Amino acid sequence: MARALASRPEIVFGDEPTGNLDSRSGAEVLGFLRHSVRELGQTVVMVTHDPVAASYADRVVFLADGRIVDEMLRPTADRVLDRMKEFDGRGRTS
Repeated sequence: MARALASRPEIVFGDEPTGNLDSRSGAEVLGFLRHSVRELGQTVVMVTHDPVAASYADRVVFLADGRIVDEMLRPTADRVLDRMKEFDGRGRTS
């Protein structure tokens, strides 16, 4: 993580950045990414299936079958989870 951010790139890409981490370590990584956005002006693009991780974002984009099907501003873990539950296998709401 430190190596990826050391050169202060404008955009940081994270594919399940908290995968295989315990909850404490995951929260530290997410807090560090949040800090890099607020304090260093970096943009973080993160792919995750974790509603808690998504709640650290300013904006959540929901994808289904490679297409954007919805978005949410100022997400909370509960709102993200509720929205995820609404999708069926075709990326449409029930």
